[in-house]
Amino acid sequence: MKLLVAGAVAAAMLSTAAMAQQTPAPAAAAPAAAAPAAAKFSLDTPIEALIADEKAKAVLDTDIPGLSSHPALDQFKAMSLKAVQPFSNGALTDEMLKKVETDLAALK
Repeated sequence: MKLLVAGAVAAAMLSTAAMAQQTPAPAAAAPAAAAPAAAKFSLDTPIEALIADEKAKAVLDTDIPGLSSHPALDQFKAMSLKAVQPFSNGALTDEMLKKVETDLAALK
């Protein structure tokens, strides 16, 4: 009897998972449409993406001079400013990041 109940539960779980895979997801197109609007930069944006944008790079060059030409840039360019801050030995202060955040938010 226990085996029968366990089998019925397993069958119910498998059929639900199979149905979930067959159901199309029309909402999947919505995030792609919203992506251009959400393209604003933040402190969570990878540094290499900030440097790749002319205006965002200008913000970095003004607010954190030398960052875009740092000799070790290849080692941390995939990280965000928030992620790099704890490893900066105090070089990236909260005040600096607040200024960058404000200036990035002002970009259009």
